[in-house]
Amino acid sequence: MTVALPETSAVLVMFLLAFLPPPRHAQDPAMVHYIYQRFQVLEQGLVKCTQATRAYIEDFREFSRNISVLLGRCQTHTSEYKSAVHNLALRVERAQREIDYLEYLRAADLCVEPEEKTLAETMLQEAEEDKKIRALLNASCDNMLMGIKSLKIVKKTMDPEGSWMKDTGSNSAKVYFFIGSRNNTVWEFVNMRAFMEDSTKPAPRKLMLPLSWQGSGQVIYKGFLFFHNQGTANEIIKYNLQKKTVEDRMLLPGGAGRAPVYAHSPSTYIDLAVDEHGLWAIHSGPGIQGYLVLTKIDPGTLGVEHAWDTPCRSRDAEAAFLLCGVLYVVYNSGGQGPHRVTCVYDPLGTIRDEDLPNLFFPRRPRSHSMIHYNSRDKQLYAWNEGNQIIYKLQTRRRLPQQ
Repeated sequence: MTVALPETSAVLVMFLLAFLPPPRHAQDPAMVHYIYQRFQVLEQGLVKCTQATRAYIEDFREFSRNISVLLGRCQTHTSEYKSAVHNLALRVERAQREIDYLEYLRAADLCVEPEEKTLAETMLQEAEEDKKIRALLNASCDNMLMGIKSLKIVKKTMDPEGSWMKDTGSNSAKVYFFIGSRNNTVWEFVNMRAFMEDSTKPAPRKLMLPLSWQGSGQVIYKGFLFFHNQGTANEIIKYNLQKKTVEDRMLLPGGAGRAPVYAHSPSTYIDLAVDEHGLWAIHSGPGIQGYLVLTKIDPGTLGVEHAWDTPCRSRDAEAAFLLCGVLYVVYNSGGQGPHRVTCVYDPLGTIRDEDLPNLFFPRRPRSHSMIHYNSRDKQLYAWNEGNQIIYKLQTRRRLPQQ
């Protein structure tokens, strides 16, 4: 390569001289020498350019070979990575299916467990509730009503509504007389004879209450008068007859006082009652389509001990009473037929329908404004169109608790 370069330079010089015009000083040796030196410099630059170009070409080829190697390696690794990623994806998918299955099993267990737990809790609550009710009504009383045998008109007045009673929680012979459905005056007679005969002395004592009662559902129990406070929906007043003071008061829950408790006694919104188990309240409740609600009250604290939604309707009812913890509701068809007990509710469930006889009252022309049971003399005290009546009862023992 180095031998061919001078020849190339001479040829190039001759070529250029052939086309160039003849210099003014063509025979000048200095100019010729100068031109020759310049071509040598160009020749050396061309050699260096050629060498650099070859080096670049070799570097490029080496780079291409490296790129090819790298591409081959990348393809190999890419295939390996693709295979690894594919295998990993399969494992993740399989693991996800197993997780979904385990989650399904856990959800199924969680679904079954609350149902079983709820059922167990419900059964436990029902057992506790039944135990509580049995303890609450565990009095030495197992009688059930079998018939209303006779009646006795004790007194006659001109007032169509009212109530009268004795204190069933004491041995007192006093008789208490409440005239009308809204009043604050109570007449206290020393005994039944004084009540029957107005001329008998001593004269009755007049008690003026600080509040008026509503309806004819008031009762007297262990020296206290319990009555529905007039002008309120559901307030019960406990009045001390000895001290002549209001001892306590309560608001009866369960929607009491929003509607008359009996269709044929529109003035009575809460009917209080007393039997062998203590103090009760009979009233209607909201959202139960006119069915009666039975509430047990602690007479000492005026706290609600328990409440039951009964199957007895207020429609066509005129009065109700309790005997040994069993509710008896008296109905009036509106005609001249007898007043019948056609709904009986036993919180303990010991009275069956087939055990009940045909319970009806001796015929009276009008509805009763009140019927209260006296657990001491085992009689019913009633008010019927101004007549104060006593009904004698026939009872028998009911089935023992299971």
